[in-house]
Amino acid sequence: MSIVTVQLGQCGNQIGHEVFSAICGDVRGRHGLCSKRENDSYHDACKERFFCEEESAVPVARAVLVDMEPKVISQTLSMAARSGYWKYDERSHFCQKQGSGNNWANGYSVHGPRHKEVIMNLVQKEAEKCDRVGGFFTIMSMAGGTGSGLGAFVTQSLRDAFPSSFILNHVIWPYGTGEVIVQNYNSVLTLSHLYRSSDALLVHENDVIHQICAQLMNIKQISFRDVNQVIAHQLGSVFQPTYTAEGALHYSRNPLGDLLEALVPHPEFKMLGLRNIPQMPERSLAYSTFSWPGLVKHFRQMLIANAKMEEGIDWQVRPPRPGAFVPSSHSTNKPLRFNTSIANLVILRGKDVHDVDLGSFRDPSLYASWLNPQDTFNAWKTPRAFNKYEKSAALVSNSQFLLKPLDSVVGKAWNMFASKAYMHQYAKFGIEEEDFLDSFTALEQVISSYTTL
Repeated sequence: MSIVTVQLGQCGNQIGHEVFSAICGDVRGRHGLCSKRENDSYHDACKERFFCEEESAVPVARAVLVDMEPKVISQTLSMAARSGYWKYDERSHFCQKQGSGNNWANGYSVHGPRHKEVIMNLVQKEAEKCDRVGGFFTIMSMAGGTGSGLGAFVTQSLRDAFPSSFILNHVIWPYGTGEVIVQNYNSVLTLSHLYRSSDALLVHENDVIHQICAQLMNIKQISFRDVNQVIAHQLGSVFQPTYTAEGALHYSRNPLGDLLEALVPHPEFKMLGLRNIPQMPERSLAYSTFSWPGLVKHFRQMLIANAKMEEGIDWQVRPPRPGAFVPSSHSTNKPLRFNTSIANLVILRGKDVHDVDLGSFRDPSLYASWLNPQDTFNAWKTPRAFNKYEKSAALVSNSQFLLKPLDSVVGKAWNMFASKAYMHQYAKFGIEEEDFLDSFTALEQVISSYTTL
């Protein structure tokens, strides 16, 4: 089954390009550390997911590029073509001459309806090129106008046009001290609308990725491209082929469906966070050795302590003992430290994966008590190494990972809303106070659901 990627706005298009480059680089690399037969079937499964072959024999990304300004799309198309290893279909993009001015309402209420037919036609054509469509993967930012506003509109249109297809939104969470003064408004409107249409939201926080670039990758002057490459590596580590069942003979054919089935047991809980281990500059790889027990131990503690990366983990945090009284997270004398999960998926790639013991992730005390323990944890594996790492692991978690940033964004947006700041800019495009109140109510419900786990 194939995934159709929809890249929205400047951020979505730049990250989308890095994702396809990372996937293509991984497939072409000679670092697989596995048999030729294994490598060939990995290669074929990846091609089916993300690329279609044309007469030219250069793989063509299964993607639609959308932006309201032409500059980024034209750069993205030419960079992919220049690589010589993959390219975009020159006809699968749509752009205009005028942006959305960082206004969610402009993207959602003006550009969306005006260009819906053209954009959805492009998506339809891309879907028709697939033997079987496994679903849609959108990439967008929450802070600006096009990615967020138009992105929310396009997601809604996808849901209407493909009611039974899977839709996973990849969302970039803005920097806490962002450059866009109305980014919290845009974020609240985006998240509340995506929650209605999407099957799940896979979130990357810009602040966290920036920290990884500085502390783990040792990059001194961090550019957007550096940040996007770390995000692309993490996404590739989830979406590249794996065996989703112990003893399986074939790579999973339905990556989005398998991911959502493993992680979203209830429609109230759709927020997915992603962690990777190890992450380091390529020049350090030759001097590093990792053992699976060590990686698994670090990973589990990152999960329960809500650590963003493998440096600076709080090793004091422990799961509550069965039967022990746990004060609610609202209680004033206890900070929310232990990270309770709905579901977790660990993806292991590389040497000796089939011998790894992941029993510590099945501990019922890590999960909400109302869930069946059998449904809370899944492990996917492949002996094929990823992106030059001899051993690597990814954790996709539906847990309280995003509770704090969500609470913070809603709080900041509410403070601005209470003083009616910038409301006129949204009202002129038809987004009224009532729409904001609906969005706040929806997200307060999400916050409440995750808090009471």
